[in-house]
Amino acid sequence: MARQNRVAVGEVVYHVINRANGRTRIFASPNEYRHFESLLIEGVKLAGMRLLAYVIMPNHWHLVLYPKKNGDMSEFMRWITTTHVRQRRVATKSIGHGHLYQGTYKSFPIQEDKHLHDVIRYVEQNPLRAKLCKRAEQWHWSSLFRRRRGNKEDRELLADLPSELPRNYLSSVNTLLHEQHLKTIRHSIAKGAPYGSDQWTERMVERYRMEGTQRGPGRPKMT
Repeated sequence: MARQNRVAVGEVVYHVINRANGRTRIFASPNEYRHFESLLIEGVKLAGMRLLAYVIMPNHWHLVLYPKKNGDMSEFMRWITTTHVRQRRVATKSIGHGHLYQGTYKSFPIQEDKHLHDVIRYVEQNPLRAKLCKRAEQWHWSSLFRRRRGNKEDRELLADLPSELPRNYLSSVNTLLHEQHLKTIRHSIAKGAPYGSDQWTERMVERYRMEGTQRGPGRPKMT
């Protein structure tokens, strides 16, 4: 079966994820988390990328990106992953020890409304679901922590959201997502399927020839 082409057009929001090869641990110390965050800061400046949200977990990471032009996301992700692998191999003296990541990143486009809020909540809630903290904002390696801290560096890293989060967002991000919402988002991660209303999804599929993302058991219905 032919591989589904990854869509990377400008002025569309995307969720991006990559995992460690064999799901082994990538980030084991604060310095390793800080190193990856420093690459995000540098990459955002170099590429002019709009980073809307992120979380760094022990063996994977999630980004929510809003590229300005076609191809920007591919170039940004290529720089982030290759630079991270190269610098980590040098720092840990592990050059030639096999792949760090399980493969290339996975991504899917998101509608810029409540669906974007769902995905940001999903991303920033990861440490809570993994029981790494008691409240989501306590996890230092995420956009939620940085957004609440709000210093100059944080404001430079995180772009303005195209639609404001609801006022009760902090409460909602600390309330675990309904299983059906999780299933729907994870379906988009696995298939690269657009995440949005039925009408918006149909337009995206037709416009960018994403029919392959709709094959299989089908898109879970929202409740």
